[in-house]
Amino acid sequence: MTSATTPQSPSSARRERQKAETRQRILDAARELFVTDGVEATTMRAIASRIEYTPTAIYHHFKDKDALLEELCLVDFLALAAAMQRIGRIEDPVERVRRMGMAYVDFAIDNQSQYRFMFMTVRHQPGEEARKTKGNPEQDAYAFLVTSLAEGIAQNRFRPEYSDSEELAQIYWGGLHGIISLWMTHCADEWIQWREPRETVRSMIDVLFRGSLRAPIS
Repeated sequence: MTSATTPQSPSSARRERQKAETRQRILDAARELFVTDGVEATTMRAIASRIEYTPTAIYHHFKDKDALLEELCLVDFLALAAAMQRIGRIEDPVERVRRMGMAYVDFAIDNQSQYRFMFMTVRHQPGEEARKTKGNPEQDAYAFLVTSLAEGIAQNRFRPEYSDSEELAQIYWGGLHGIISLWMTHCADEWIQWREPRETVRSMIDVLFRGSLRAPIS
């Protein structure tokens, strides 16, 4: 007979919770500094100062800045992939891609610090754990987009000149990112009468599909 698992004591559970909360504070502070000051200029000491910790305390959670960067990249890109998956199972690949675009802009607007770190700073090379997600549509938002477009191409939904799913994905992603990044960096510019970014993205998707699909969209 196997013995029952010993339940975690309240004090032990509290310590684990506090450790997780501290780790999250470090990640949040690092992300903000990476965006405002740049990855190269940001030091572990600066991150510690941001949350009023000693540098030594941070090293209990991350061995160095590279380890912190790797985890931050993994966490944020998995969060984006999860946002893409929340659209649910959609059989029509064209409609799926449309819904992915709207989920992408929702993620960007609702998580602006994360988005700026992920796509508006110099990309840190992914670590070993992040590399394991590459090509898995459930964990890699780009792979989800490429495979969905490839499915549409295989069904002859797209015009023959758009037969490269990677190129089509980069055109589509470039349109999304262009609207989002312009809005994030210039929305306070009174020179331009900015439209609501979600509606602009919706129209941009329609324009791209009208130019690339064989049959008109409904």
